[in-house]
Order: sequence, then structure tokens, then C-alpha cells
Amino acid sequence: MAADGRDGKKINVDPKLLELLACPLTKGPLSWDPERGELISRVAKLAYPVRDGIPIMLPSEARTLSVEDVLSPPRLSGPA
Repeated sequence: MAADGRDGKKINVDPKLLELLACPLTKGPLSWDPERGELISRVAKLAYPVRDGIPIMLPSEARTLSVEDVLSPPRLSGPA
């Protein structure tokens, strides 16, 4: 999986790492948004950024999802 780095280059996120990650607030699953380079927690309505290939799993760093973000289906989900 790739996200845009600060320099505009694509960054890869290890899929095995994503299998292990959960939302720190809800402990629920995360889905990957490759367009924005974020991990999405639909239950918490938060999007966690991925910077330089490292997921930033701090609620204080997360973006609150809009209604459209919450209602749109995930583009690529983590493990079921």
C-alpha cells in the first residue's frame, strides 16, 4: 500500500503491519484509504495519517471524518 510522503513520493505501508493495527479508541478494524494515505476507523469516525510509511495512531493527530467519508464504502479493507 502506498501513501504520499511529504516530498510527494509514494510510500509503502507493510500489509502485515496493517493486519496488526486497530483503532486505539475502539480497538476495532481499520480500512486503508490510498487516495489520502490514511487508516480509517469508521466506528470512531477518525482517519489516522501515515507519514513516511509509519501509521500515526494518536487520536490527537487523527482527522475527524466528514459524513460523506463515513457513508462511503471503504476502498480497501484490512483483514476480515
